[in-house]
Amino acid sequence: MSNPTLKKKDFETLSHFRYQVRRFLRFSEEAAHRHGITHLQYQLLLHVMGLPGREWATVSELAERLQSHHHGAVSLVSRCEKLGLVERQVGRKDRREVEVHLTPKGRELLNVLAGEHRDELLQMQGIFHVPGAGEL
Repeated sequence: MSNPTLKKKDFETLSHFRYQVRRFLRFSEEAAHRHGITHLQYQLLLHVMGLPGREWATVSELAERLQSHHHGAVSLVSRCEKLGLVERQVGRKDRREVEVHLTPKGRELLNVLAGEHRDELLQMQGIFHVPGAGEL
């Protein structure tokens, strides 16, 4: 599509979608805060556990998943490590790489927070549907 003319309903659909995304992100920020961590720390824990096929992540993978610079991911890992939520290990295939693993404390916290997030998404189910919305 090259620069299509949008209709009023298209703007309403986009606005509704952004509103619901923001509501969920706000919920996530507040849930993480209630449990004593930041929303970025929660996201880091989630991405460590959420990579397909394994239960650890490299710092580079975390930077990509968080859409941050490598040094920002390193700092975030350090903060989570100080809280006892993750630990670093030397890479299995490449000893120059750093693997980030959840500690038992990190797993427990992630389980609680991820459960709350799942429940919130289930409550929001259907909210993203806008009756009569145009195709985007």
